[in-house]
Amino acid sequence: MAINYKLDLIDTVARVKPHVHQTPVLTSSLINKLTGASLHFKCENFQKMGAFKMRGAVNAIMQLTDAQKKAGVVTHSSGNFAQAVSLAARNLGIKAYIVMPSNAPKVKMEAVKNYDGQIIISKPTLASREEEAEKIVQEKGATFIHPSNNYNVILGQGTAAYELLKKHPNLDVITTPVGGGGLIAGTSIAGQYFGINCKTIGAEPATMDDAKRSLKAGKIKFNDGGTTVADGLRTHLGDINFPIIQEFVDDIYLAEEQQIIDAMKLIWQYLKIVVEPSSAVPLAAILANPAYFKNKKVGVIISGGNVDLENLAF
Repeated sequence: MAINYKLDLIDTVARVKPHVHQTPVLTSSLINKLTGASLHFKCENFQKMGAFKMRGAVNAIMQLTDAQKKAGVVTHSSGNFAQAVSLAARNLGIKAYIVMPSNAPKVKMEAVKNYDGQIIISKPTLASREEEAEKIVQEKGATFIHPSNNYNVILGQGTAAYELLKKHPNLDVITTPVGGGGLIAGTSIAGQYFGINCKTIGAEPATMDDAKRSLKAGKIKFNDGGTTVADGLRTHLGDINFPIIQEFVDDIYLAEEQQIIDAMKLIWQYLKIVVEPSSAVPLAAILANPAYFKNKKVGVIISGGNVDLENLAF
């Protein structure tokens, strides 16, 4: 049976609405002047637990069976999805097991504990994280929820762009950061079915350009190394979100590290809000590609605001 993306997203919006904040949309005449475009920032840094990932976590958990809910959920994450699953599960009365690498920021671990997530420490490799999560599945019967490569998570993340388009239906473009691919995939569904000729453009650090290379090659590519100040984007696409990205995402633009830091400063300075480095990547990409965005009405998903104040990027 063919997937009905439009109907699925409408259902998701109704399902998650009581459990998430309908976050504000901010503008800045000074940033508009700098970019030559009209930017509308959807501020998911004001979301519960401080990031858009609450939306996907809530949607995925709510659709489990009663038996699955009783056994609990498990995910692996070093940051925002760990917090999102912990808080969403607690609010829905469900046990959450969170596999976190030993090098995860202490501030993120403390947040997970505060949301009553049970932390299992893994080695700082993806293989170790996956192995520990699978152990929990086998031992506890918990349901694994992937941070980005899960259709219900993708739909949940798409509700932010849906809300933005309901407020500003004539956007020419929506742009989001690209890490694991859940946010860009969900956003592109919203843009395709609820925008008016609205394009979806991803934004990625130049040092972590696997999504751009994947889109160009027609198959999932990986990063062999490198690093970025946008630590939330150090991951790769999955086999569930990549086909959606291929179908609905128009392009992915890159930003250099200093451009990301400069964009983060602009957002803190002119929008007067706290955002994490990953959130600044779309503005950095807009500033790095002025010809494409000039005179366009652009939606920008501010993905989150969970920063380690002891370790700011600037």
